[in-house]
Order: sequence, then C-alpha cells, then structure tokens
Amino acid sequence: MENREILVEAKNLKEYFNVNTGMFRSKQLKAVDDVSFAIRKGETLGLVGESGCGKTTVGRTLLHLYKPTGGEVWFKGKKIETKADIAEYRKKSTMVFQDPYSSLNPRMTVSDIIGEPLDIHKMYADKQERKEKILDLMNRVGLNSEHANRYAHEFSGGQRQRIGIARALATSPDFVVCDEPVSALDVSIQAQVINMFDELQDQMNLTYLFIAHDLLVVRHISDRIAVMYLGKMVELADAKEIYDHPLHPYSKSLMSAVPVPDPKIARANQRIVLSGDIPSPLNAPSGCPFRTRCPYATDICAETMPEFKEEAPGHFVACHNVERIN
Repeated sequence: MENREILVEAKNLKEYFNVNTGMFRSKQLKAVDDVSFAIRKGETLGLVGESGCGKTTVGRTLLHLYKPTGGEVWFKGKKIETKADIAEYRKKSTMVFQDPYSSLNPRMTVSDIIGEPLDIHKMYADKQERKEKILDLMNRVGLNSEHANRYAHEFSGGQRQRIGIARALATSPDFVVCDEPVSALDVSIQAQVINMFDELQDQMNLTYLFIAHDLLVVRHISDRIAVMYLGKMVELADAKEIYDHPLHPYSKSLMSAVPVPDPKIARANQRIVLSGDIPSPLNAPSGCPFRTRCPYATDICAETMPEFKEEAPGHFVACHNVERIN
C-alpha cells in the first residue's frame, strides 16, 4: 500500500458557512477546519466521527460540490482550480449519497437516472451504446434489465441505493465518495451492499472515501481510518492499528463502544463514556475542540490547537498529551 501513488489529496481544507444569528448578524460555522489527508490509488479511507463533526462536508468539499473556503484539493498530482479542472475532475470522481430516497429523481426512469452522467459528459456514440452501458451498470450492481423502465419509487431502499451506486459508476470513475451509503438501509441489506462495494473496487480499480457512523462497517471495508471531531481531524492510522491502539482520547472512547461478539472479552472491556454534550460548532471551544469533554485536558489544551503529527509510522494524532495518556 505504501508504494502506491497518491490519487486524491486535501491540503489544509477549510469549509466555513455564514449562519444568520438574527438582527442582521451572522457568525462563521467552521464545518471543516484545516483538514489534510491523502488517499492512495486503490485504497479505502474510512472517515468516522459523531453527527455534525463535518464528515459529509469533507466529502462534498473534496468533490467541489461546495467551493472550499480555503486549502487545496489535488487529484493525480494536479491542483483543482479552474472550471475546466473541476469539469474534468467530476468525470473521474463521483459520490454515492446517504439517502436513497431523496437522491433519485422521482420523475426519471431507472435507465435515465443511470444514463444522466453519460448524457452530461457525452460518453457514448449512439443510442445503442448508451443502452448497453446502462444495462452493463445495472448488471454490475445486481439489478435486472427489466427494471430499466421503472421509476425509483417502485423499489425498496436497498435497490434504490444500488441505482445510486450504478449512477455513480456510470463515468468509470477512479474515486468515489461514499457518504454513509448503508446507514439508511436494513441491517440485512447493509452486508450485501458493503460486499458489493468491495467487489466493485476489485473489478473497477476504485478508490473510496467511505464516510460512516458504524465503526464495524468502517473496519470491515477500510484500509485506513480517519477520526474527526468538530471540524478537525484528530487521528489517522491503519484500520487495525486504530482499533487496537487508539492514541487520541476521543478515538479511545469511540473504539470502546464497538460491540465485541465474545461475551467474556466484552465484559472485560471498559466502556469509556464521555461526559457532557458535543459543543455547538458555532461556539467551538478555544484550542483543542475536544478539551471540554476530555478527562486529560490541561491548560495548554485551551490555549492552542495541537499539531496533527506522526506519533508512529503512518499513525497521525492531534493531542498535546499523547505521551501522558498512552
């Protein structure tokens, strides 16, 4: 994995939104604040954190669905800047959305939904080639050809998500942002869809940014995992390493909540429960955003944001007290 070339890179990515606070006043909400990471060709980077920490915004900003407030996005060694860059980049980078109910147009047939990216990027010579490409994509995601002329509302949640995945793969992308693609599905369907992501990755040589809540799902599919808290990235390491040896107190708490199938081990495991509620991103704490809920916080935590640095080979963490805690 180490020698593979870097496909996508975010450098000091920032995404701030102006939120109206009444009486003609507005305040900046720092949804993503100075986040940097790189994804190598063919790997899956899992992105976890609780609701409102900025995971989805990272995915959308990375694809330029939101214009970044600051920082840079690089794709295949080239900085994405101009409109022409973005148009070319969008052909090779797509997104699978969280909600299969609201992300599909109810007025379009399945065939037109999947064919829309082909139409936009003019990726076929004639009607016949378009039809063949659509049927091939449907076949890849486990849909029958007779589904082509039906509408999205006639399908179950799992089938709708398959339609969304087929649409995302229409332009033969290199990079796919999967924004909680299984969280709206039944548990029985989740495993099928995750296994399908795995198979598609092997067949089409895809690279994923996999955003999720469910830590077991992330562990199953990811090569490396990044943990976010309140717009900041607090830890990044190999999937096994972050599960077995989390260094950041927030990651430790997350990993302690993962269910273990062995009752003896589960009883021995100490659950680390965090005190207090997650602060509002509009009034984020000074210094380290996690300090208000951290049992190890010291004065320096309130003064400066810790640097996101490499503590062990390939294991990055942002914490002032790493040595003391571990």
